[in-house]
Amino acid sequence: MRVLIVDDEPPARHRLAALLAELRTGDVISEAADGRQALELVTSDRPDVLLLDIRMPGMDGLEVAGHLAALDNPPAVIFTTAYDQHALQAFEARALDYLLKPVRRDRLREALERVGRFTRPQLAGLGNGDKAARTHISATMHGNLTLVPVDDVRFFQADQKYVTVAHPGGQVLIEESLKALEVEFGERFLRVHRNALVAVRHVMALERGEDGRHMVRLKGVEQTLEISRRLLAPVKKRLKEL
Repeated sequence: MRVLIVDDEPPARHRLAALLAELRTGDVISEAADGRQALELVTSDRPDVLLLDIRMPGMDGLEVAGHLAALDNPPAVIFTTAYDQHALQAFEARALDYLLKPVRRDRLREALERVGRFTRPQLAGLGNGDKAARTHISATMHGNLTLVPVDDVRFFQADQKYVTVAHPGGQVLIEESLKALEVEFGERFLRVHRNALVAVRHVMALERGEDGRHMVRLKGVEQTLEISRRLLAPVKKRLKEL
């Protein structure tokens, strides 16, 4: 069993590695000190299971688990944490087990035995991830995860079953509803059209074309987005308040 250990504290990672060596039930293929590094290693190293801390700076373990759920064949997740109040969220985030620190050898063995009883398709169906607002948007491309920091997103634009996520480095496609994104990120994004949300912090200007249509221009991207007539007044009002 290929194991990725994820914890921002080196002593915690070393302890888990030592326990795994004693148990001889898993091989530590890599270690990560934060959530983003963990997702990169999942893509490159293809672990079978993550021993994943919940409380980490930046992207926490619950968000990592949510991004993993987008993969066709996600690894199993076993959360490790010093805070038992996260137990319900952990299981909602498709974790197979939840271990309190300091992790005991017998409990780790039990958790790894549970992993061995699940197939990859079964792991993929365990849950839908945590519902808290994400720090990153994840898109699956050729079986790999691409991460876009939410702070870098300029706009979301819906087109049939996909939503385009535009950022200064390009665009990715996700299969999420615009309404769900609007609810998740709240006032950070402003609806300018029935098919588009723009990042308020990146709005540069409102422009009016010769055809009378109003457009919004955003920092870092060339594309402008049309503002619908119905939403023009509330858009202007919101931007004047900034």
